[in-house]
Amino acid sequence: MGDEPVVESHRGAFGDYGGEERAFIDRSFRERIVLVGVSLPSGSPEATEAALDELTALVDTAGADAVARVVQRRDAPDPATFVGKGKATEIRSESDLHDADTVVFDAELSPAQQANLDKLLGRTAIDRTAVILDIFAQNAHSQEGKAQVELALLRYRLPRLKGSKRFSQQGGGIGTRGPGETQLEVDRRRIERRIHKLESQLRTVKRHRRTQSKQRRRTANRGVAIVGYTNAGKSTLLNRLTDAGVLTEDRLFATLDASTRKLALPGGEKVFLTDTVGFVRRLPHMLVEAFRSTLDVVIDADLLVHVVDASSADPQGQIDAVRVVLEEIDAGHVPELIVFNKIDLADAPADLLRRYEGSMAVSAVTGEGIDELLHVISDRLAVMNRTVDLVIPFERGDIIAELHRSGQVLSEQAVAGGMHYRARLDEFSIGRLNEYVREDLAPADSPDVPAVEEPNPSDEEGATDVW
Repeated sequence: MGDEPVVESHRGAFGDYGGEERAFIDRSFRERIVLVGVSLPSGSPEATEAALDELTALVDTAGADAVARVVQRRDAPDPATFVGKGKATEIRSESDLHDADTVVFDAELSPAQQANLDKLLGRTAIDRTAVILDIFAQNAHSQEGKAQVELALLRYRLPRLKGSKRFSQQGGGIGTRGPGETQLEVDRRRIERRIHKLESQLRTVKRHRRTQSKQRRRTANRGVAIVGYTNAGKSTLLNRLTDAGVLTEDRLFATLDASTRKLALPGGEKVFLTDTVGFVRRLPHMLVEAFRSTLDVVIDADLLVHVVDASSADPQGQIDAVRVVLEEIDAGHVPELIVFNKIDLADAPADLLRRYEGSMAVSAVTGEGIDELLHVISDRLAVMNRTVDLVIPFERGDIIAELHRSGQVLSEQAVAGGMHYRARLDEFSIGRLNEYVREDLAPADSPDVPAVEEPNPSDEEGATDVW
């Protein structure tokens, strides 16, 4: 980078892109951070301040302290330094005043801009993407999650490797003699090899997930995915609905690893319910790409429960940010149920409840509105099914139990030859039970024939509440 001693005079390790550690920050102490925001004509000063507020929360989650912020208005970013040389001098003065270790820009900096800013500021300059990557690196626990985060980190680091005049490998044959490769070339080649290996591993994971998805489809259980902005309460909602015991914390990106559980709906139907990684405004594209194998569960879902923090200062902005990511992963077509959470802290915004028809308000902490939510999920899935009549022999308790597990039983009555059921089923389940489907029957709603109580499907062999 040219002026290494200047950067090394500061303690900050929040930008050591070429190192071996997965995260960017040296957590032996809490770094002091100066935040920089730029208001462009497409935005507003209020939006810039709100973005810096969120960046403050991100920096805190990463384990550092924001000690000051600098805001600039520009018509367009400066190609060399993003803020211009004069503003960079002002930022350096502010950083010196607060003895800051690192400067974080609420924007995406090019590798050249970062290199130039490192020199002008006399300390590490990083962007919002680096902070988010650092948080992901801290919170990944499963092997798959660690591989996904490492892949995103390496893709980010590769164009930002710092040059070195040190030569490492010398040629030994005719035509190969000379100074050899620089350490920069060696590091780049090593990172590229690691990227290829991780991509291969994640392709294998994706194939396994596809196989699991097909197996779930064979059970006729529908899939429901919980999506939403980070810290909207998705994991808390999963715990409330399924007693999953998933870790919940009041911090950004506390959950990175998808968790799937079976959920019993009021009509008796069981569905697969999956908690997914939280989204955020301007979620780095490399993270979206790295987590595609995990996010496939969103694409394959029959219904998205989109959780929104009702206590947020900008719930509409959170909805928009989540929908941007859903479009990016090709999940914009999946039916969506908007759920405003945390009404124990704030009332759900009345204007948004009116705007999003069918949306509802709950508290995953207190349980308020949860029963209604279960009925709404059941109704949303039910309208995707077809209503059919079936006659199942009395002695086929296994088929009766499968019917209860596969769909929603609307009515039942004893008839000659067995039990007559009217039920809502998906096309796959109808195909499996086709030999019992009767097209020539009237609805099973005659009050003069007593209904027969059937065994609880949860008592049948193989039934389970947790997948």
